[in-house]
Formats: sequence, C-alpha cells, structure tokens
Amino acid sequence: MTLAFFEECKRLTKVLEENEAGNISKAAAIVAEGIMNGGITQAFGSGHSYAAAIEISGRAGGLIPSKVIADPAGGMYEQHEGVGKALMHKVMIKPHDVFFLISNSGRNPMSIELAEEIKRQGNKLIVVTALAISKNSVSRHSSGKLLYEFADVVLDNHSAFGDAALAIDNLDTKVCGTSSFAATLLLQQTMYEAIQIMVEQGFEPPVYLSANVDGGHERNLAIEDKYADRIFHI
Repeated sequence: MTLAFFEECKRLTKVLEENEAGNISKAAAIVAEGIMNGGITQAFGSGHSYAAAIEISGRAGGLIPSKVIADPAGGMYEQHEGVGKALMHKVMIKPHDVFFLISNSGRNPMSIELAEEIKRQGNKLIVVTALAISKNSVSRHSSGKLLYEFADVVLDNHSAFGDAALAIDNLDTKVCGTSSFAATLLLQQTMYEAIQIMVEQGFEPPVYLSANVDGGHERNLAIEDKYADRIFHI
C-alpha cells in the first residue's frame, strides 16, 4: 500500500509553491502593517474550516494579538442568510485589524455576510478558498456574490471539487480532503513572512512561546495583558 495522501500532499505543496508565493507575500505585508499599527488578526472558518482559523490564532509560534471569531453553531447555519450579520454585530472591529476568512467554496451566506461587514468598515481581508471551484459555483447569497470577490488578497488552496482528492477502487466517492493541509501551509508561511517583516523593520513581534517551555506561560501572560481588551472579546 502506498502512502497516497502523502504523495498527494507533496504534489499539492509544489502547486502552492509555484502559484501562491506572491499572494502569500502580499498577505504577509498586510498582516505586518496591521500589527505594527496596533491591530490584531481575526480569523473565521465555519465547519471544518475552523481548523484553519485556529491554526493562526492563539498557538505557540504565532501572533499573540490574534483571535478566532467563533461560529456558535459549528457550521449548522452557514447556508442561511442573516446569521453572518447577527454574528458580526457582536464582533469588535478596530481600524487596523486584519481578517482571515476561510471557506473552501466561498458560496455560503455566512462568510459572505462577514466579508460584507469587514469591507464596509474598511478593513483588510484575506480569503483562503479553492478559487477555481468557487468561480464555478453559484452563490447561495441573495447578492449573487462569492467570498473571494471581497478579498484584498486571495490565498488559493488549489483543492479539487468537493475537497476530497483520492480515489479508491470499488468506492464511488473520493476520500481525504486537502483543504486543511493546504490552508496550514498558506497561513503559516504568511505568518512567517509577516513576522520576518516586523523584525526587519525593528518592531518586536508579539509571538507566543509555548506554555510547555519553562517561563513561557508567564512571558505570554505579560504580553497578553497589552491586548487583553481585544483578544478576549468576541
């Protein structure tokens, strides 16, 4: 038995390297500027896309001024209009905040309504999506728009239609989605480059040290205090 998913991820990694490096750098510049001007990153993903949102929020090696916009229903109502508007009513937005919205199809009303409000407020928006699939999808929102249309930068995960990528003989559906793997590569590289920009510009990036490293918890708490009114508010 071959390590088929490993091989698919190797192939996909090469595709991302060849096609998304420029977009990653654009996204990194936006993040660096936002943080250096006192903003935070806010990330949202409904359903399985939540995994990508927490990849860049509140974890070791990542930015402290970051948080997840939680979907209380876990994706149950992402296809219903009005839910995104209700959620954004509770989200604190400041001028230099940078938003990440992750949606493989980009067609559901919830993420589209979040994007509408983010852009209405004038904030920068980075969208992670399967761009070719989204462009060939029909919006489920009455505006007819798709998520990528609101983005300042699109990070294309280059996933296959339906996300699942691998065929198995005598099985009529493919298995093993790649969007989470691709999102991790895209988002972590974005954060790496953003933090590198901050260092190059003489700004000390507020980065989490693992709480499992001696002194890490205390160090993190001291920095968290500077952003507590932002990162601990919905």
